[in-house]
Amino acid sequence: MQNLQVFVNSTPDPLNMTLLMENNTYYNNTNITDLQLRNQFILPWWRQMIWTLLFACMIVVATGGNLIVIWIVLAHKRMRTVTNYFLVNLSIADAMVSTLNVTFNYIYMLNSHWPFGTLYCKICQFVAVLTICASVFTLMAISIDRYMAIMNPLRPHMGKRATLCIAIFIWIVGAILSLPMLLFYTTYTQNFANGEIRVICYGDFPNRDDNGLSYDEYLYNVIFMVLTYVLPIGSMTFTYARIGLELWGSQSIGENTAGQLEGIRSKRRVVKMMIVVVVIFAVCWLPFHVYFIITSYFPEITNEPYIQEVFLGIYWLAMSNSMYNPIIYCWMNSRFRRGFAHFFSWCPMVQVAAEPSLSRSEALTSRYSCTGSPQTNTRISRNGTCTSSCTPSERPCTTSSTTSTSESRFEHDDAHTDARNSYIDLHDFTVTSVVLGETNADVNRET
Repeated sequence: MQNLQVFVNSTPDPLNMTLLMENNTYYNNTNITDLQLRNQFILPWWRQMIWTLLFACMIVVATGGNLIVIWIVLAHKRMRTVTNYFLVNLSIADAMVSTLNVTFNYIYMLNSHWPFGTLYCKICQFVAVLTICASVFTLMAISIDRYMAIMNPLRPHMGKRATLCIAIFIWIVGAILSLPMLLFYTTYTQNFANGEIRVICYGDFPNRDDNGLSYDEYLYNVIFMVLTYVLPIGSMTFTYARIGLELWGSQSIGENTAGQLEGIRSKRRVVKMMIVVVVIFAVCWLPFHVYFIITSYFPEITNEPYIQEVFLGIYWLAMSNSMYNPIIYCWMNSRFRRGFAHFFSWCPMVQVAAEPSLSRSEALTSRYSCTGSPQTNTRISRNGTCTSSCTPSERPCTTSSTTSTSESRFEHDDAHTDARNSYIDLHDFTVTSVVLGETNADVNRET
Protein backbone atom coordinates (compact mmCIF):
# COMPACT_ATOMS: atom_id res chain seq x y z
CA MET A 1 0.00 0.00 0.00
CA GLN A 2 2.90 2.35 0.66
CA ASN A 3 4.19 1.84 -2.88
CA LEU A 4 0.70 2.47 -4.21
CA GLN A 5 0.52 5.71 -2.25
CA VAL A 6 3.83 6.82 -3.77
CA PHE A 7 2.50 5.96 -7.21
CA VAL A 8 -0.75 7.88 -6.78
CA ASN A 9 0.80 10.92 -5.15
CA SER A 10 3.65 11.41 -7.57
CA THR A 11 2.62 10.16 -11.01
CA PRO A 12 1.41 12.89 -13.37
CA ASP A 13 -1.91 12.39 -15.08
CA PRO A 14 -0.67 11.68 -18.62
CA LEU A 15 0.84 8.41 -17.44
CA ASN A 16 -2.33 7.46 -15.61
CA MET A 17 -4.36 8.11 -18.74
CA THR A 18 -2.73 5.77 -21.18
CA LEU A 19 -4.67 2.92 -22.68
CA LEU A 20 -1.82 0.48 -22.19
CA MET A 21 1.76 1.35 -21.39
CA GLU A 22 1.64 3.10 -18.05
CA ASN A 23 5.16 4.32 -17.54
CA ASN A 24 4.84 4.25 -13.75
CA THR A 25 7.65 6.76 -13.25
CA TYR A 26 7.87 8.25 -9.81
CA TYR A 27 9.07 11.50 -8.39
CA ASN A 28 9.42 13.12 -5.01
CA ASN A 29 6.35 12.65 -2.88
CA THR A 30 3.96 15.60 -2.82
CA ASN A 31 1.24 16.56 -0.40
CA ILE A 32 -1.95 14.69 -1.26
CA THR A 33 -4.02 17.62 0.01
CA ASP A 34 -2.41 19.95 -2.53
CA LEU A 35 -4.48 20.30 -5.71
CA GLN A 36 -1.65 21.86 -7.69
CA LEU A 37 -0.48 18.52 -9.12
CA ARG A 38 -3.95 17.71 -10.36
CA ASN A 39 -4.87 21.15 -11.59
CA GLN A 40 -1.73 21.57 -13.73
CA PHE A 41 -3.19 18.93 -16.05
CA ILE A 42 -6.61 20.57 -16.31
CA LEU A 43 -6.59 22.47 -19.60
CA PRO A 44 -8.24 25.87 -20.15
CA TRP A 45 -11.79 25.61 -21.45
CA TRP A 46 -10.98 26.78 -24.97
CA ARG A 47 -8.28 24.14 -25.38
CA GLN A 48 -10.64 21.55 -23.99
CA MET A 49 -13.11 22.56 -26.69
CA ILE A 50 -10.50 22.13 -29.43
CA TRP A 51 -9.47 18.68 -28.21
CA THR A 52 -13.10 17.69 -27.73
CA LEU A 53 -13.87 18.63 -31.33
CA LEU A 54 -10.86 16.66 -32.62
CA PHE A 55 -11.72 13.55 -30.63
CA ALA A 56 -15.44 13.80 -31.44
CA CYS A 57 -14.73 13.98 -35.19
CA MET A 58 -12.34 11.05 -34.94
CA ILE A 59 -14.83 8.91 -33.02
CA VAL A 60 -17.71 9.69 -35.41
CA VAL A 61 -15.67 9.04 -38.56
CA ALA A 62 -14.04 5.89 -37.17
CA THR A 63 -17.25 4.38 -35.87
CA GLY A 64 -19.45 5.35 -38.80
CA GLY A 65 -16.88 4.59 -41.49
CA ASN A 66 -16.03 1.15 -40.18
CA LEU A 67 -19.68 0.21 -39.70
CA ILE A 68 -20.34 1.21 -43.32
CA VAL A 69 -17.43 -0.95 -44.47
CA ILE A 70 -18.93 -3.90 -42.60
CA TRP A 71 -22.31 -3.23 -44.23
CA ILE A 72 -20.80 -2.96 -47.73
CA VAL A 73 -19.15 -6.36 -47.44
CA LEU A 74 -21.95 -8.25 -45.71
CA ALA A 75 -24.85 -6.72 -47.68
CA HIS A 76 -23.38 -7.47 -51.10
CA LYS A 77 -22.84 -11.14 -51.78
CA ARG A 78 -20.03 -10.68 -54.27
CA MET A 79 -18.14 -8.50 -51.83
CA ARG A 80 -17.86 -11.42 -49.42
CA THR A 81 -14.35 -12.37 -50.42
CA VAL A 82 -11.43 -13.64 -48.38
CA THR A 83 -9.62 -10.31 -48.32
CA ASN A 84 -12.81 -8.40 -47.60
CA TYR A 85 -13.62 -10.69 -44.67
CA PHE A 86 -10.26 -9.74 -43.19
CA LEU A 87 -11.14 -6.09 -43.77
CA VAL A 88 -14.40 -6.68 -41.88
CA ASN A 89 -12.38 -8.12 -39.01
CA LEU A 90 -10.19 -5.03 -39.07
CA SER A 91 -13.24 -2.75 -39.14
CA ILE A 92 -14.79 -4.52 -36.15
CA ALA A 93 -11.62 -3.90 -34.14
CA ASP A 94 -11.45 -0.25 -35.20
CA ALA A 95 -15.12 0.36 -34.39
CA MET A 96 -14.70 -1.28 -30.99
CA VAL A 97 -11.70 0.80 -29.95
CA SER A 98 -13.34 4.07 -31.01
CA THR A 99 -16.59 3.41 -29.13
CA LEU A 100 -15.56 1.30 -26.13
CA ASN A 101 -12.16 2.82 -25.35
CA VAL A 102 -11.38 6.19 -26.90
CA THR A 103 -14.60 7.84 -25.74
CA PHE A 104 -14.08 6.90 -22.10
CA ASN A 105 -10.33 7.45 -22.06
CA TYR A 106 -10.73 10.94 -23.47
CA ILE A 107 -13.20 11.87 -20.74
CA TYR A 108 -10.68 10.52 -18.25
CA MET A 109 -7.85 12.55 -19.79
CA LEU A 110 -9.90 15.72 -19.97
CA ASN A 111 -11.03 15.65 -16.34
CA SER A 112 -8.18 13.73 -14.65
CA HIS A 113 -10.89 11.60 -13.08
CA TRP A 114 -12.25 8.12 -13.87
CA PRO A 115 -16.01 8.09 -13.13
CA PHE A 116 -16.87 4.75 -14.75
CA GLY A 117 -16.06 2.32 -11.95
CA THR A 118 -13.49 -0.41 -11.39
CA LEU A 119 -15.13 -3.00 -13.65
CA TYR A 120 -15.13 -0.78 -16.71
CA CYS A 121 -11.60 0.35 -15.90
CA LYS A 122 -10.60 -3.26 -16.50
CA ILE A 123 -12.87 -3.72 -19.53
CA CYS A 124 -11.78 -0.48 -21.18
CA GLN A 125 -8.09 -1.33 -21.04
CA PHE A 126 -8.79 -4.93 -22.05
CA VAL A 127 -10.70 -3.75 -25.13
CA ALA A 128 -7.89 -1.36 -26.03
CA VAL A 129 -5.20 -4.04 -26.05
CA LEU A 130 -7.52 -6.60 -27.66
CA THR A 131 -8.37 -4.33 -30.58
CA ILE A 132 -4.74 -3.34 -31.11
CA CYS A 133 -3.84 -7.03 -31.36
CA ALA A 134 -6.78 -7.77 -33.65
CA SER A 135 -5.89 -4.89 -35.97
CA VAL A 136 -2.21 -5.61 -36.39
CA PHE A 137 -2.61 -9.38 -36.62
CA THR A 138 -5.34 -8.95 -39.24
CA LEU A 139 -3.03 -6.73 -41.29
CA MET A 140 -0.40 -9.45 -41.01
CA ALA A 141 -2.88 -12.09 -42.14
CA ILE A 142 -3.83 -10.00 -45.19
CA SER A 143 -0.18 -9.50 -46.14
CA ILE A 144 0.57 -13.22 -45.82
CA ASP A 145 -2.56 -14.12 -47.80
CA ARG A 146 -1.60 -11.71 -50.59
CA TYR A 147 1.96 -13.04 -50.52
CA MET A 148 0.86 -16.66 -50.90
CA ALA A 149 -1.66 -15.82 -53.63
CA ILE A 150 0.77 -13.84 -55.76
CA MET A 151 4.05 -15.64 -55.09
CA ASN A 152 2.52 -19.14 -55.16
CA PRO A 153 -0.48 -18.81 -57.48
CA LEU A 154 -0.78 -22.52 -58.26
CA ARG A 155 -1.25 -23.55 -54.66
CA PRO A 156 -4.77 -24.01 -53.27
CA HIS A 157 -6.24 -20.72 -52.14
CA MET A 158 -7.52 -19.96 -48.69
CA GLY A 159 -11.25 -20.59 -48.35
CA LYS A 160 -13.78 -18.59 -46.43
CA ARG A 161 -13.92 -21.21 -43.68
CA ALA A 162 -10.17 -20.98 -43.19
CA THR A 163 -10.48 -17.20 -43.16
CA LEU A 164 -13.07 -17.39 -40.39
CA CYS A 165 -10.87 -19.75 -38.37
CA ILE A 166 -7.91 -17.39 -38.71
CA ALA A 167 -10.06 -14.43 -37.62
CA ILE A 168 -11.23 -16.34 -34.54
CA PHE A 169 -7.65 -17.35 -33.76
CA ILE A 170 -6.58 -13.70 -34.01
CA TRP A 171 -9.15 -12.67 -31.41
CA ILE A 172 -8.16 -15.55 -29.12
CA VAL A 173 -4.48 -14.57 -29.24
CA GLY A 174 -5.45 -10.94 -28.66
CA ALA A 175 -7.55 -11.92 -25.64
CA ILE A 176 -4.61 -13.85 -24.16
CA LEU A 177 -2.27 -10.88 -24.59
CA SER A 178 -4.95 -8.61 -23.09
CA LEU A 179 -5.56 -10.77 -20.03
CA PRO A 180 -3.18 -8.77 -17.75
CA MET A 181 -5.47 -5.77 -18.22
CA LEU A 182 -8.33 -7.67 -16.58
CA LEU A 183 -6.10 -9.02 -13.83
CA PHE A 184 -4.09 -5.99 -12.79
CA TYR A 185 -6.02 -2.85 -13.73
CA THR A 186 -8.00 -1.29 -10.93
CA THR A 187 -9.02 2.09 -9.51
CA TYR A 188 -7.76 4.15 -6.62
CA THR A 189 -9.58 7.05 -4.96
CA GLN A 190 -7.76 10.15 -3.73
CA ASN A 191 -9.44 12.34 -1.12
CA PHE A 192 -8.43 16.00 -1.08
CA ALA A 193 -8.61 18.33 1.88
CA ASN A 194 -11.37 20.41 0.30
CA GLY A 195 -13.60 17.36 0.00
CA GLU A 196 -12.96 16.66 -3.68
CA ILE A 197 -12.14 13.16 -4.81
CA ARG A 198 -10.10 11.90 -7.71
CA VAL A 199 -10.36 8.36 -9.06
CA ILE A 200 -7.58 7.02 -11.22
CA CYS A 201 -7.60 3.91 -13.41
CA TYR A 202 -4.15 2.36 -13.40
CA GLY A 203 -2.27 -0.93 -13.74
CA ASP A 204 -1.34 -2.36 -10.35
CA PHE A 205 1.21 -4.87 -11.61
CA PRO A 206 3.06 -7.05 -9.06
CA ASN A 207 6.72 -6.95 -8.01
CA ARG A 208 7.05 -3.23 -7.44
CA ASP A 209 10.22 -1.87 -5.90
CA ASP A 210 10.45 0.79 -3.20
CA ASN A 211 9.89 3.49 -5.82
CA GLY A 212 6.74 1.83 -7.09
CA LEU A 213 8.32 0.55 -10.32
CA SER A 214 7.11 -2.85 -11.52
CA TYR A 215 9.55 -4.96 -13.50
CA ASP A 216 6.69 -7.24 -14.55
CA GLU A 217 4.86 -4.33 -16.12
CA TYR A 218 7.97 -3.11 -17.89
CA LEU A 219 8.62 -6.60 -19.27
CA TYR A 220 5.01 -6.93 -20.41
CA ASN A 221 5.15 -3.59 -22.20
CA VAL A 222 8.37 -4.50 -24.01
CA ILE A 223 7.01 -7.89 -25.09
CA PHE A 224 3.75 -6.29 -26.20
CA MET A 225 5.54 -3.67 -28.29
CA VAL A 226 7.68 -6.33 -29.98
CA LEU A 227 4.71 -8.61 -30.71
CA THR A 228 2.30 -5.92 -31.88
CA TYR A 229 4.60 -3.44 -33.61
CA VAL A 230 8.19 -4.47 -34.30
CA LEU A 231 7.58 -8.00 -35.60
CA PRO A 232 4.37 -7.21 -37.54
CA ILE A 233 5.87 -4.16 -39.25
CA GLY A 234 8.98 -6.17 -40.12
CA SER A 235 6.90 -9.05 -41.45
CA MET A 236 4.66 -6.83 -43.56
CA THR A 237 7.63 -4.88 -44.89
CA PHE A 238 9.17 -8.14 -46.12
CA THR A 239 5.99 -9.57 -47.66
CA TYR A 240 4.95 -6.41 -49.47
CA ALA A 241 8.51 -5.80 -50.67
CA ARG A 242 8.55 -9.27 -52.25
CA ILE A 243 5.09 -8.76 -53.69
CA GLY A 244 6.17 -5.41 -55.13
CA LEU A 245 9.18 -6.98 -56.80
CA GLU A 246 6.95 -9.70 -58.24
CA LEU A 247 4.28 -7.36 -59.60
CA TRP A 248 6.42 -4.41 -60.64
CA GLY A 249 9.92 -5.81 -61.07
CA SER A 250 9.40 -9.11 -62.89
CA GLN A 251 9.27 -9.21 -66.67
CA SER A 252 7.07 -11.79 -68.37
CA ILE A 253 8.13 -13.37 -71.65
CA GLY A 254 5.34 -13.91 -74.10
CA GLU A 255 2.17 -12.14 -75.06
CA ASN A 256 -0.42 -11.07 -72.51
CA THR A 257 -4.06 -10.63 -73.31
CA ALA A 258 -5.82 -7.45 -72.32
CA GLY A 259 -7.56 -9.32 -69.51
CA GLN A 260 -4.28 -10.66 -68.15
CA LEU A 261 -2.69 -7.22 -68.19
CA GLU A 262 -5.71 -5.81 -66.40
CA GLY A 263 -5.39 -8.64 -63.87
CA ILE A 264 -1.84 -7.59 -63.07
CA ARG A 265 -2.92 -3.96 -62.75
CA SER A 266 -5.78 -5.06 -60.51
CA LYS A 267 -3.46 -6.85 -58.13
CA ARG A 268 -1.18 -3.85 -58.09
CA ARG A 269 -4.09 -1.67 -57.01
CA VAL A 270 -4.96 -4.04 -54.18
CA VAL A 271 -1.36 -4.22 -52.98
CA LYS A 272 -1.01 -0.43 -53.19
CA MET A 273 -4.07 -0.01 -51.00
CA MET A 274 -2.82 -2.45 -48.37
CA ILE A 275 0.64 -0.88 -48.36
CA VAL A 276 -0.96 2.50 -47.65
CA VAL A 277 -2.97 0.93 -44.80
CA VAL A 278 0.18 -0.56 -43.26
CA VAL A 279 2.21 2.64 -43.64
CA ILE A 280 -0.55 4.69 -41.99
CA PHE A 281 -0.69 2.17 -39.14
CA ALA A 282 3.09 2.35 -38.62
CA VAL A 283 3.14 6.16 -38.69
CA CYS A 284 0.20 6.52 -36.29
CA TRP A 285 1.54 4.13 -33.67
CA LEU A 286 5.26 4.95 -33.82
CA PRO A 287 5.09 8.15 -31.69
CA PHE A 288 3.01 6.30 -29.10
CA HIS A 289 5.67 3.63 -28.63
CA VAL A 290 8.54 6.13 -28.80
CA TYR A 291 6.88 8.26 -26.11
CA PHE A 292 7.04 5.48 -23.57
CA ILE A 293 10.58 4.53 -24.48
CA ILE A 294 11.72 8.13 -23.95
CA THR A 295 9.82 8.63 -20.71
CA SER A 296 11.22 5.39 -19.30
CA TYR A 297 14.74 6.85 -19.61
CA PHE A 298 13.85 10.48 -18.91
CA PRO A 299 10.95 10.33 -16.42
CA GLU A 300 11.32 13.99 -15.49
CA ILE A 301 9.75 14.88 -18.84
CA THR A 302 6.34 13.78 -17.59
CA ASN A 303 6.39 16.51 -14.92
CA GLU A 304 6.48 19.28 -17.50
CA PRO A 305 3.22 21.24 -17.85
CA TYR A 306 3.20 20.89 -21.65
CA ILE A 307 3.28 17.08 -21.48
CA GLN A 308 -0.51 16.94 -21.18
CA GLU A 309 -1.10 18.27 -24.67
CA VAL A 310 1.88 16.40 -26.10
CA PHE A 311 0.40 13.18 -24.83
CA LEU A 312 -3.08 14.14 -26.05
CA GLY A 313 -1.65 14.66 -29.53
CA ILE A 314 0.23 11.35 -29.48
CA TYR A 315 -2.80 9.51 -28.15
CA TRP A 316 -5.10 11.12 -30.73
CA LEU A 317 -2.73 10.18 -33.55
CA ALA A 318 -2.55 6.54 -32.43
CA MET A 319 -6.31 6.22 -31.99
CA SER A 320 -7.05 8.09 -35.22
CA ASN A 321 -5.62 5.14 -37.13
CA SER A 322 -9.05 3.54 -36.71
CA MET A 323 -10.69 6.22 -38.88
CA TYR A 324 -8.23 6.21 -41.78
CA ASN A 325 -8.90 2.75 -43.17
CA PRO A 326 -12.47 3.44 -44.43
CA ILE A 327 -11.18 6.62 -46.06
CA ILE A 328 -8.40 4.66 -47.76
CA TYR A 329 -10.85 2.01 -49.02
CA CYS A 330 -13.15 4.67 -50.46
CA TRP A 331 -10.26 6.55 -52.03
CA MET A 332 -8.36 3.63 -53.58
CA ASN A 333 -11.01 0.97 -54.28
CA SER A 334 -13.78 1.60 -56.80
CA ARG A 335 -16.12 -1.02 -55.36
CA PHE A 336 -15.93 0.36 -51.84
CA ARG A 337 -16.33 3.83 -53.32
CA ARG A 338 -19.58 2.75 -54.98
CA GLY A 339 -20.61 1.05 -51.76
CA PHE A 340 -20.21 4.30 -49.82
CA ALA A 341 -22.12 6.10 -52.58
CA HIS A 342 -24.97 3.60 -52.23
CA PHE A 343 -25.04 4.07 -48.47
CA PHE A 344 -25.25 7.85 -48.83
CA SER A 345 -27.62 7.73 -51.80
CA TRP A 346 -30.22 9.53 -49.68
CA CYS A 347 -27.99 12.61 -49.78
CA PRO A 348 -28.91 14.94 -52.70
CA MET A 349 -25.23 15.69 -53.37
CA VAL A 350 -24.38 12.01 -53.89
CA GLN A 351 -25.07 10.52 -57.30
CA VAL A 352 -25.01 6.75 -57.69
CA ALA A 353 -24.27 5.34 -61.13
CA ALA A 354 -26.61 2.63 -62.35
CA GLU A 355 -25.19 -0.86 -61.96
CA PRO A 356 -25.25 -3.23 -64.94
CA SER A 357 -27.04 -6.47 -64.33
CA LEU A 358 -24.99 -9.55 -63.61
CA SER A 359 -25.16 -12.61 -65.79
CA ARG A 360 -23.43 -15.92 -66.15
CA SER A 361 -21.30 -14.47 -68.93
CA GLU A 362 -19.75 -12.10 -66.43
CA ALA A 363 -17.84 -14.90 -64.78
CA LEU A 364 -14.18 -14.59 -65.56
CA THR A 365 -12.76 -17.67 -67.30
CA SER A 366 -9.46 -18.45 -68.92
CA ARG A 367 -8.68 -21.45 -71.10
CA TYR A 368 -5.38 -22.13 -72.76
CA SER A 369 -5.05 -24.78 -75.52
CA CYS A 370 -1.65 -25.83 -76.74
CA THR A 371 -0.82 -28.60 -79.13
CA GLY A 372 2.55 -29.92 -80.12
CA SER A 373 4.74 -32.92 -80.62
CA PRO A 374 7.16 -34.48 -78.14
CA GLN A 375 9.82 -32.29 -79.70
CA THR A 376 7.86 -29.17 -78.98
CA ASN A 377 8.90 -26.90 -76.13
CA THR A 378 5.66 -25.68 -74.63
CA ARG A 379 5.60 -23.20 -71.79
CA ILE A 380 2.88 -21.64 -69.77
CA SER A 381 4.10 -18.45 -68.18
CA ARG A 382 2.92 -17.40 -64.75
CA ASN A 383 1.07 -14.52 -66.31
CA GLY A 384 -1.07 -17.04 -68.17
CA THR A 385 0.53 -16.80 -71.60
CA CYS A 386 0.96 -20.07 -73.50
CA THR A 387 3.87 -20.20 -75.92
CA SER A 388 5.27 -22.99 -78.09
CA SER A 389 8.42 -23.45 -80.10
CA CYS A 390 9.34 -26.27 -82.52
CA THR A 391 12.46 -27.64 -84.03
CA PRO A 392 12.84 -27.00 -87.79
CA SER A 393 12.24 -30.65 -88.62
CA GLU A 394 8.86 -30.75 -87.02
CA ARG A 395 5.55 -29.51 -88.26
CA PRO A 396 4.34 -26.09 -87.10
CA CYS A 397 2.96 -25.81 -83.65
CA THR A 398 -0.30 -24.13 -82.90
CA THR A 399 -1.04 -22.10 -79.84
CA SER A 400 -4.37 -20.65 -78.96
CA SER A 401 -5.44 -18.56 -76.03
CA THR A 402 -8.91 -17.25 -75.43
CA THR A 403 -10.19 -15.20 -72.59
CA SER A 404 -13.77 -14.18 -72.04
CA THR A 405 -13.99 -11.30 -69.65
CA SER A 406 -16.94 -9.18 -68.76
CA GLU A 407 -16.79 -7.19 -65.55
CA SER A 408 -19.51 -6.14 -63.21
CA ARG A 409 -19.07 -2.49 -62.35
CA PHE A 410 -19.75 -3.10 -58.70
CA GLU A 411 -18.11 -6.40 -57.93
CA HIS A 412 -15.41 -7.09 -60.49
CA ASP A 413 -13.54 -3.90 -61.22
CA ASP A 414 -10.48 -5.09 -59.35
CA ALA A 415 -10.83 -8.86 -59.67
CA HIS A 416 -8.80 -10.74 -62.21
CA THR A 417 -6.25 -13.49 -62.60
CA ASP A 418 -2.99 -13.84 -60.65
CA ALA A 419 0.06 -12.05 -61.95
CA ARG A 420 2.31 -14.89 -63.00
CA ASN A 421 5.76 -13.86 -64.08
CA SER A 422 7.83 -17.05 -64.03
CA TYR A 423 7.64 -20.06 -66.32
CA ILE A 424 6.61 -23.66 -65.88
CA ASP A 425 8.53 -25.76 -68.39
CA LEU A 426 6.29 -28.34 -70.06
CA HIS A 427 8.95 -29.77 -72.38
CA ASP A 428 8.05 -33.13 -73.98
CA PHE A 429 4.53 -32.78 -72.63
CA THR A 430 1.57 -32.46 -74.98
CA VAL A 431 -1.05 -30.14 -73.61
CA THR A 432 -4.46 -30.23 -75.16
CA SER A 433 -6.30 -28.03 -72.73
CA VAL A 434 -5.21 -26.33 -69.54
CA VAL A 435 -7.96 -24.81 -67.49
CA LEU A 436 -6.67 -22.58 -64.77
CA GLY A 437 -9.28 -23.15 -62.12
CA GLU A 438 -7.71 -20.72 -59.78
CA THR A 439 -8.64 -17.88 -62.11
CA ASN A 440 -12.25 -17.88 -60.97
CA ALA A 441 -11.11 -18.28 -57.40
CA ASP A 442 -9.04 -15.14 -57.75
CA VAL A 443 -12.17 -13.22 -58.68
CA ASN A 444 -13.51 -13.92 -55.23
CA ARG A 445 -10.22 -13.19 -53.52
CA GLU A 446 -9.58 -9.70 -54.79
CA THR A 447 -10.58 -6.64 -52.91
